[in-house]
Amino acid sequence: MITRKIISTLVLLSSLSAALPAWAQSKALVGGRLIDGYGHQPIADSVILIKDGIIEQVGTVKTLPVPEGYEVISTEGMDVLPGLWENHAHLMLNGHSDYTYWDKAYINKLGSEIMPASAEQLLLAGITSARDLGAPLKESIDVKTKIDTGELPGPRLYVSGPFLQHKAYPGTEAFRWGIKNPSDAKRKVNKLADAGVDIIKLIDHDMMSLETSQAIVDQAHERDLIVVAHSHKPDEIRRGLAIGVDNFEHTGLTTAPAYPDDIMELLIERTAKGRVAGGPLYWTPTVEGLWNYDLTVANPERLDNQCWHRGLEPSTIEDIRASLENVGQLDYMALTPLRKPTLKNKIKQLKESGVVMLIGTDSGIPTKFHCQSTWNEMAFWVDEMDIPAMDTIRAATYWPSVLMKVSDKSGTVTAGKYADIIAVKGDVLRYINLLQNVDMVMKGGHVYKIDGKATFD
Repeated sequence: MITRKIISTLVLLSSLSAALPAWAQSKALVGGRLIDGYGHQPIADSVILIKDGIIEQVGTVKTLPVPEGYEVISTEGMDVLPGLWENHAHLMLNGHSDYTYWDKAYINKLGSEIMPASAEQLLLAGITSARDLGAPLKESIDVKTKIDTGELPGPRLYVSGPFLQHKAYPGTEAFRWGIKNPSDAKRKVNKLADAGVDIIKLIDHDMMSLETSQAIVDQAHERDLIVVAHSHKPDEIRRGLAIGVDNFEHTGLTTAPAYPDDIMELLIERTAKGRVAGGPLYWTPTVEGLWNYDLTVANPERLDNQCWHRGLEPSTIEDIRASLENVGQLDYMALTPLRKPTLKNKIKQLKESGVVMLIGTDSGIPTKFHCQSTWNEMAFWVDEMDIPAMDTIRAATYWPSVLMKVSDKSGTVTAGKYADIIAVKGDVLRYINLLQNVDMVMKGGHVYKIDGKATFD
């Protein structure tokens, strides 16, 4: 009888152990070269111990033995990195060329199909954290919550919900909110904060009164929210600096060859203040789509990559595909060939101004799929702008976590932080485009991709 009880107990414990979620079990990543996000010398033959979704210890094969009971995942021959951040994604978009049509045809499918599919595609591309800038509030919070609870696979989402602007463009009122005056600004920032957003996205703020735009930033900061602002127009930058935004988005200024001298002086004055002004000034240039557009026209084969089909209905896939049949004739990209020659100079100016640049891509806009965008942006920085690979990786890992005030939990492979880790075969510091084929994706200790294949098909 005692033996039977013991056996029954062991069987029960075994079944309970098997039922534990994958992120609650102990794992060890062993053998790879660790690029931990801090920017110093990588750690060869690394060992990373993970328990309950958190990194326990980091060491080497020689210094850190793997305890019994840990599942060993070999990373031999691989570079191991913190999970990447995509700092400017649009989960409500998925590459379709016609915004006006898309906004009407898919508004009721955003929460059920489009945004979950976008999140899944990002995650499998090695993106374990993403900033989703612009979408209806309910769908933004619903998808963020479902990812947090494990109902949906996806990156850790930091969402803005609707844009705040002087006046919503016709037909976009579901995800763009007009702001009338300072009291309206405070009320709508509070509504977003109460709903659970992480970011306030501000555009056309140069068209608002100074008092109104200032009220948005002040109230956002009062609610401990980050403010990101468009920089398409010179006055958006001037006003954004005057009211104290935290992070500018895009290179902007259409075909102009450079930022005006007074803006450069203002940027340098702001970056010179550093901690006195509350920290660095951040900039997400989002250049990859502009830079690669003519290359896509010349060779549109990448548009046939089926990675962007994942999670989408067959009819949606066909709709997106049909919209891109004449990719060289897109109205959205009409000025892009004239903008491309200006990009290197604008990036050079931003670097020289002292802003901290972040990897973000405008992922989801026409021709830009969530499964491809981030690594293309990183490759542009390294291969075309001669930004060191290590700095580029930090712009996609460490610095976003600092801006979003989660560097105690994310951004580096460090004991006590989330086990958000990716691995890729080969030397990513020498060949950054290896990131187009991430071999392993772990988020919160759960392996979502191994040997290049999703684990939840």
